[in-house]
Amino acid sequence: MIDPSARVHPSADIEADVTVGPGTSIWQRAQVRQGATIGAECIVGRDAFIDEGVSIGDRVKIQNQALVYHGVTVEDGVFIGPNAILTNDRFPRAITSSGELARGGDWQVSPIVLRHGCSIGAGAIVVAGVDVGEFATVGAGAVVTHDVPGHALVAGNPARRIGWTCACGARLVDSNGDPVPGEPAHYAIDSALNCPACGRGYSYAQGAETLTEQTGPREGAPA
Repeated sequence: MIDPSARVHPSADIEADVTVGPGTSIWQRAQVRQGATIGAECIVGRDAFIDEGVSIGDRVKIQNQALVYHGVTVEDGVFIGPNAILTNDRFPRAITSSGELARGGDWQVSPIVLRHGCSIGAGAIVVAGVDVGEFATVGAGAVVTHDVPGHALVAGNPARRIGWTCACGARLVDSNGDPVPGEPAHYAIDSALNCPACGRGYSYAQGAETLTEQTGPREGAPA
């Protein structure tokens, strides 16, 4: 079902049994396969591909030529950059061990979950079976092979944690104003993780390998 308030470009390919929420826009030549669900106020860019059964929450931005394959779950407020690829098979083969063309029953989906508010940079690849945590940021061109903790900033191939990010997207700094590094040994000396853009403050949650928000944004700053 496509909500009457949704905008779907005439060149987009929307298969049967697709749900598109109110206020969502789907642009030129995007393909949305059967059984996919797209929430409210989303943007699906030109030439994007959303595979069958994919679940996408509200206020998600999927940029041009991004590929979101079967088995992916995208929570609310997620950003997926242009040319990003979300895969679903950790051991891909075109043929079986006997040389026959591989069919649906010859492989197993390894799901990906993109948690609330996280961002996947342009050209990044998220390998099947990975979770990306709330408000985490995956740098442009990164290859993510392991789970990413909430608020973590990862980059490289394979992607490694190089810092932490605020809910507003800015990189967090320490009490000296220097970017906070990825490794937690630093926080035993200086436990203050602050956002220079909005003023939020965080502390490192040792057991959970993520951050806990201590103070909200200052008045007038980005929420």
